[in-house]
Amino acid sequence: MRSYPSALTSRRRAGTFVPVQARPQNLIGYSAHRCDEPRGQFYNWVTTRAMTVRGDGARRREIAAGLIDKPDTWTQFAGWSPDGRFALVHQAWESAENYAWEREHREFRLDGGWRIDCCVVALDSGRVENVTVVERVSDYNTGIFVWPGDPSRLGFTAIVRGESHPFSMNRDGTNKKDLTTGNDGFTYGYSASPDGKRISYHKSYQVYLADADGSNARHIDTGDPFHFGPLWSPDGQWIVFLAGKHGDSHPHVVRADGTGLRKLADRGGYVGWTEVLDVPDFHSASSDVPCWSADSRWVYCTARVGEAVELTRISVEGTVQQLTHSRPGAAHYHPQGSPDGEWVLFGSTRDGARALYVAGADGSDIRPITTPTPGMAQMHGHWQPVV
Repeated sequence: MRSYPSALTSRRRAGTFVPVQARPQNLIGYSAHRCDEPRGQFYNWVTTRAMTVRGDGARRREIAAGLIDKPDTWTQFAGWSPDGRFALVHQAWESAENYAWEREHREFRLDGGWRIDCCVVALDSGRVENVTVVERVSDYNTGIFVWPGDPSRLGFTAIVRGESHPFSMNRDGTNKKDLTTGNDGFTYGYSASPDGKRISYHKSYQVYLADADGSNARHIDTGDPFHFGPLWSPDGQWIVFLAGKHGDSHPHVVRADGTGLRKLADRGGYVGWTEVLDVPDFHSASSDVPCWSADSRWVYCTARVGEAVELTRISVEGTVQQLTHSRPGAAHYHPQGSPDGEWVLFGSTRDGARALYVAGADGSDIRPITTPTPGMAQMHGHWQPVV
């Protein structure tokens, strides 16, 4: 990868020199793994490691290496604490025998052959706390986040008797509470509002808004059979989610009180997931969902334009801006607006391999922050909060 100065520089545009903004200095957490192992997704997944890199591409390193404590174990970066001092990391393990059964039957089997736990990792000391092993409710726990406005509380999603449930717990892993309304239906895409008083999720692929304890759940009815990935705006006024059919869904917004529902834009035939392996397996693609800008004015989203999947941003009023213009076959994925509103992070195959890039909030001055390397994938970037 080329090296870039982190100070203010300039570039030529139409015969003049235009200032280029200094690159962000806060960290970005992400996951890196092989993607060219032909024996199937398990043999790629076990190479996954939680990583951090600075927003200018410097100081790349693995974190939580001590969680690789036995064969067929890997780590995934999952998020940050609000103060940026702690990384949230998943520790995952699967048996090779279980994967062989899954690949033969083309479905996941989660009883006994899997274990995924949620961990909190101190960046300064490297100390790791496994919070889902405490008062364990499931062997399959993902989606850890720090509860907005209450750092003594965490949220996560657990699969219990084959059904996915949203949970809350204390910071030390005690007092786990199931927030599901009713026991039937697979509940996923779970997040809390910025004030911590509400939650959103999709259950059986329908979006619901509820109070923080799971009560007073309200179904957001679009008339579509497939809803996915509801996410609160930073100001708490809106929720963005995908709605439509599986493989043909589009960004919609609704107000926090359930009113004002509308479709923002069309994704141009994009299926809504990005393939993360060179040789696809039975469930190897990763969902590619919209996200908010820090000022809640824009939704970043990927869409098919011609023969590429491009990065766009859409105003809450529905104005669409195409931010990338790529060669045929290129794909962009997993956008994340920076906490200060100045940047957007995303994955892309624009240089021939799956790597992470940072651009200005308007898509200008795109630069890689990980090295595009054939046979490797860099995925799921998360900005360290600016404090």
